[in-house]
Amino acid sequence: MIKGQVPEQMKRKVSNQNRRNDHYSRQAKKDRFPARSVYKLQEIQRRFKVIRKGDRVLDLGCSPGSWLLYAAELAGKDGYVTGIDLKPLKIKTPPNATVYTADIFSLDESIQASLGNTVHTVISDMAPATTGQKGMDAARSFHLSMAALTLALEVMVPGGNFVCKIFQGEEFEEFFNSVKDEFRSHKIFKPRSSRKASKEIYVIGKGKK
Repeated sequence: MIKGQVPEQMKRKVSNQNRRNDHYSRQAKKDRFPARSVYKLQEIQRRFKVIRKGDRVLDLGCSPGSWLLYAAELAGKDGYVTGIDLKPLKIKTPPNATVYTADIFSLDESIQASLGNTVHTVISDMAPATTGQKGMDAARSFHLSMAALTLALEVMVPGGNFVCKIFQGEEFEEFFNSVKDEFRSHKIFKPRSSRKASKEIYVIGKGKK
């Protein structure tokens, strides 16, 4: 093989992955969602039924809004979704949703008071600003995930559900064990719609103890 030349098999693999990713992006536009990430939550919902009609849902890292829209649809008119993100949401908020621009590490007391301890499901698609250094990115993801779990345990009703994205790394087992300690059912799930090269994985906890 000539130096610098990409093997044909590798070309086909990259091409297939690009077509797959483009498919989800095109479908998101067709379905009027701001990002392809909605299909990850759809897969999780089909498999684990984490959100029910009438639920109060907390969406952490809600920008650009795909999970918020889908969660609001699942919760229905008798349910409610609260979204929190560092970035302001640019989409029109559904009538059964409220969005706060805030930092999960320094939440205003009024936001926590509005949540009370009445949330049925907490979903987190938060991700750190990546550096390209896998160890550092995984460590930052771990801290975000632990913050999501801590908040979830404060605001969630007994029997509640938890969905959290985390990058796989040295601290992953510690996070998963923390979820196991607090929920009756616990699973690890990689949606088909996740990019193959991504280190992200989702931890699902059902039935808060």
